[in-house]
Amino acid sequence: MIAKTVKEALFRNEYPGRGIIAGKSACGMYAVAAYWIMGRSENSRNRIFAEDGDGIRTQAFDASRLTDPSLVIYPAVRVLGSATIVTNGDQTDTVYEGLKKGLSLEASLRSRTFEPDAPNFTPRISAVLDTGGGDLSISLSILKSDGGNEESANRYTFCYENPRAGIGRYIHTYMQNGSPLPSFEGEPEIIELNEPSAAQLAEHIWSCLNEDNRVSLFVRYIEISTGKSETRIINKNGQS
Repeated sequence: MIAKTVKEALFRNEYPGRGIIAGKSACGMYAVAAYWIMGRSENSRNRIFAEDGDGIRTQAFDASRLTDPSLVIYPAVRVLGSATIVTNGDQTDTVYEGLKKGLSLEASLRSRTFEPDAPNFTPRISAVLDTGGGDLSISLSILKSDGGNEESANRYTFCYENPRAGIGRYIHTYMQNGSPLPSFEGEPEIIELNEPSAAQLAEHIWSCLNEDNRVSLFVRYIEISTGKSETRIINKNGQS
């Protein structure tokens, strides 16, 4: 699989939905995590990312317009020791509790499946970036229906030990816009990570996401040797 630029991966897809990029900076010093949300409905678009301790969560931009919080309000990023957890739903807490018990990402998610939002059955995508011991390891997971069949769940986990510098793995919920929305297929895409800072990568990603559908974006650079981090959040609603 050939590495794509951020623009090649994002610009041509009107609606990748929610997306996660996890990788290592070009200089090799930083673990890189990015997560964004998009929306087609008013309920989905009425959101922002807000810092929550060392993590982030989604919250309503205008609480009076929130109609159903069940699949749109959740902790998106949590940190447990050297592990940064990034997911597209409330399985963030499931992974957090599993890691506390010494479970892997895959084992932690055994109790979960895709979202109950028929007919889309949106996949649950999750990532763990661990910088313990001064090294970086990355695990990505996708839980999705089997071709839109709500009785069948497909579970995939992808693990990357000592990932290459300047490379990220990109997984998203939908292949493209549609009705119903077609779930992501195949291995995580390979993305070039050339930006030297969280702020620069965030601006690049944001500029490549569909202007009508983009809602919020989070990017974090984590210094692998120390755990110190730089975070950039961009919200379409209000100030970033």
